[in-house]
Amino acid sequence: MSYKNTFITISEDSTVDSGIVPQPRNNKPTIASIEYDLIHNNPYEFSQEDVQFQTYLRKNQIESDQLDELRKQFFEKPKACFRASPLVKKYGWGIHYDNEGKLAIYAVNSEAYEQFLHADQITLLKGMRTKRK
Repeated sequence: MSYKNTFITISEDSTVDSGIVPQPRNNKPTIASIEYDLIHNNPYEFSQEDVQFQTYLRKNQIESDQLDELRKQFFEKPKACFRASPLVKKYGWGIHYDNEGKLAIYAVNSEAYEQFLHADQITLLKGMRTKRK
């Protein structure tokens, strides 16, 4: 599932008040660091599905000349939307989907983030909570 004209805010139970750049762990990229690199370095270039698939390839160090088939297999099982991304749950990044479903991220303490909160004709969704109530 991908959104259009939607802004995902950070999770209600997030403990950060600014955007934090996710770092690799043990010299290996994490899901958060891969998602961040892809979206931050390529604003409005990739869809949610593009980022999810590229994250899977990079995390698992997969190189193949059968990417179309791999992508088809990857999406045979449903994937969580970016409301569950560590970027919104832990690192303080809001995710904006433009009218084509392409993504960009904005730090919670940025002026652009605040503008999305008050924008007309945009759907606001909260990032999923880290803990259940």
